[in-house]
Amino acid sequence: MIMGAGGMGGYIGGRLAQAGRNVTFITRGQHLRAIQNEGLRVQSPDGDLVLNPARSTDNPEEVGPVDLILLCVKSYDVLKAAEKLKPVLGPKTVIVPVQNGIERIKKLGSILGMEHVLGGASLISAQIHAPGSVRHH
Repeated sequence: MIMGAGGMGGYIGGRLAQAGRNVTFITRGQHLRAIQNEGLRVQSPDGDLVLNPARSTDNPEEVGPVDLILLCVKSYDVLKAAEKLKPVLGPKTVIVPVQNGIERIKKLGSILGMEHVLGGASLISAQIHAPGSVRHH
């Protein structure tokens, strides 16, 4: 599951889905509606892709327990997002946050359990280009 399917989450999740993984995108607003209606488009120097259909919702509870959660929300939304993740945690679910800062791991662990949290980093640049479309630079 990709929690926060904006630029970073859309790109990483798109590549995982392209590789055959079962991915659900959690996003909201116009971006959500565009993905639900037209799929997710990724533009990249490494090759473009279109996922249509692309599983997406704004409600993590609809997804059920998952193996992996890539937490790609902005740093200021980490705690709010963590609360929404409780219903999708299984006993072996791993959460990988990709925000800057070491404190996010401790904060997530205090809410969801440290046994679920694994540190992560990303060194790419991506952004929402238009609703349903992500551009990787």
